[in-house]
Amino acid sequence: MFFSLRRRDFVKGALGAGVLGASSTMKAPPATAATTLLKFGDPTPFSYDQLIAKARDLSRAPYQAPPTPDPAIVQQNDVLPYGRITYKPEAALFADGPGLYPITFKLVGRYFPKSVRMNVVAEGQAREILYTPDYFNIPDDHPMKALPSQPGAFAGFWVQDSRESGDWTKTEPWATWLGASYWRARGDLGQVGLSARGIAVNTGDKDEEFPDFTQHWFETPKSGDQQLTIYSLLDGPSITGAYRFTLSQKDGDIVEVEKHLFLRQDVRRLGLSPMTSMFWMGENYKRFQEDWRPEVHDSDGLEIWTSDNQRLWRPLATPRRIVVSSFADTGPKGFGLMQRDRNLEHYLDYAAYERRPSLWIEPVGNWGQGTIQLVEIPTDDEIYDNIACFWNGPAEPKAGAEITAHYRQHWRASSPVADASLAHVRATRIGRGGEPGFPHPAGTKKFFVEFEGTPLATFSQDKRPVPDISASAGKIDHAYTYQIPTTQRWAAIFDLDMRGVNEAVELRLQLKDAGGKALSETWLYQVRPEDLAGQGGWL
Repeated sequence: MFFSLRRRDFVKGALGAGVLGASSTMKAPPATAATTLLKFGDPTPFSYDQLIAKARDLSRAPYQAPPTPDPAIVQQNDVLPYGRITYKPEAALFADGPGLYPITFKLVGRYFPKSVRMNVVAEGQAREILYTPDYFNIPDDHPMKALPSQPGAFAGFWVQDSRESGDWTKTEPWATWLGASYWRARGDLGQVGLSARGIAVNTGDKDEEFPDFTQHWFETPKSGDQQLTIYSLLDGPSITGAYRFTLSQKDGDIVEVEKHLFLRQDVRRLGLSPMTSMFWMGENYKRFQEDWRPEVHDSDGLEIWTSDNQRLWRPLATPRRIVVSSFADTGPKGFGLMQRDRNLEHYLDYAAYERRPSLWIEPVGNWGQGTIQLVEIPTDDEIYDNIACFWNGPAEPKAGAEITAHYRQHWRASSPVADASLAHVRATRIGRGGEPGFPHPAGTKKFFVEFEGTPLATFSQDKRPVPDISASAGKIDHAYTYQIPTTQRWAAIFDLDMRGVNEAVELRLQLKDAGGKALSETWLYQVRPEDLAGQGGWL
């Protein structure tokens, strides 16, 4: 259902920098700003408007899948063999400038078997970067040595660290485009995690599609440019699209996305600004003795800033069935899948989950009416991306429709627009309902929602914040707030009695002062009947 990767080995082998080898820079030809090792096709006119027209024309023709180099060979290029291949630094595009960021290319492999064409643009002219295995260090005993040179075997690319920050050949790339329409950025904690996608088509359904970026164009920067512009062509059975990405590191890792989409076929659910992540277990959701680690997740919650200035937090969960939650709004100010828990002791894992980036979406312009949709899919391991989030318009797109979207991605440790005047949720914990020392009533769960932030600093056990709690069904019992000893953190504690309830219950909680003033963001949660039956994965 989701693009499945063996996350740990893949990060170490395919996305990790590995040993790139010693740098041997060469003077770039002025017309392309690339090293002399790269080979180029003839120039052709190029502009973003022309790319949009190309995507439009493509949508009116039958879909043709991208070329796939010899599958019998490429399928052998699995995680470990893939990591043995390195790109020659002296063959990097923009290795000596202009601009800050060298570009290196990636080969096809088992998880990215389709060819992608690469181009460089200068002064309105595009030249294809012609594939040859000479750009790569491929061991003599490697199966990819036998791969024919045609069709081309580029699968994606890496955006390397700024040349001004030191030896870029010794560090990991800060952004990567590799596989279908996926890309990632490293964030300010230096660790990849969740992914972005060009588009999400029927996500969560059996007929979900994964369109591909089939071509990329790299705009030659001007001397002194602090950003990089990349154009991409998307193609899939139901949709085509023209994309313009503007990358910068002025204030964290920022990717600005502009897209112009064209529908070949009707689509039930079209996810704009999509992102995909992994949540297996956390403080709120853990199966007894299934794994030795306390928590395993790339993201632990969905954060939303609504058009009417509400700040919402929805912890992620691992459901027993596919669950789609929708948050309606008109012109949201932003949303994102966040990784708030930065405590290594909560993971105890070399996979560095405590350093995985958060991804915040900042809409450009008013997006109008629609829903932020969160898709949660069952999983029994960390190797699958089982979480998706995206903006969905008010109607199902039909064949022939044209759709545009414009937004900025902020790959950061935390939200770039956090509101310090509100406390935020630090953790959600769930257990049996009732009181210690007394029988625990069936059909009841206890919630312990922990908040921290400056607005709570003046409260004490004699002057407590007030929990404002509501449930769409069932009954709230034993609600109170509690200051966690030796800290300024507070917890809202309550029971949810769902006896006789046969539907999902939506919970809503906010801390307030005695006069009704909001002290915290609003915590949201969904409880399903199967959770109460001991099937939902809770302790």
